[in-house]
Amino acid sequence: MVEYEIDVEGRTVVVHIGELAERSNLSLRTIRHYDEVGLLHPSARTEGGFRVYSEDDYERLMLIRQARALAFSLEEIGELLAVLATRSGYHGLVHLDLMETVLDEAQRRRTKLAADLDRADSLINPITLHLRERGSLHMTGQG
Repeated sequence: MVEYEIDVEGRTVVVHIGELAERSNLSLRTIRHYDEVGLLHPSARTEGGFRVYSEDDYERLMLIRQARALAFSLEEIGELLAVLATRSGYHGLVHLDLMETVLDEAQRRRTKLAADLDRADSLINPITLHLRERGSLHMTGQG
C-alpha cells in the first residue's frame, strides 16, 4: 500500500487505513466502526476517497483500544475522548471529575484483571508441574 505524507492543518497524515489496521492490530471493520460511531475520524481523504490517518489519530486509536480492553463502553470512551480533546475551558471541573472517575474505574478493572490472571495461574501452574513431572509437557504456551 502507498504511504501518504501530506500536511493537513499542521499535522502530518502518515498512513492509509490498511496500514493503521496493521500497526494497531485492529481490523479495518473495527476502525471503520469507530469512524461511524464518532470515536475516530480520518484526518483526511485522498482524491480517491481513501481514509488517511495522522500520528495523533493513531494515538487516539490506541487509547480507544486500551479502553475497550478494559471493557469501557463506546459511549464512555467517547466522553473520555471529548474531555481529553478540550483539556480546559468552561466545564474544567466537570472534566476533572469525569477523568478521575474514569481513572478510578480503570484502576478497579485493572485490579480485577490482575486477580483473574492470578486465578488462571493457579490453574495453569499445577497442571504444568504435573505434565513436567511426567515428561509430557508440550510447548503450547508459556509452559
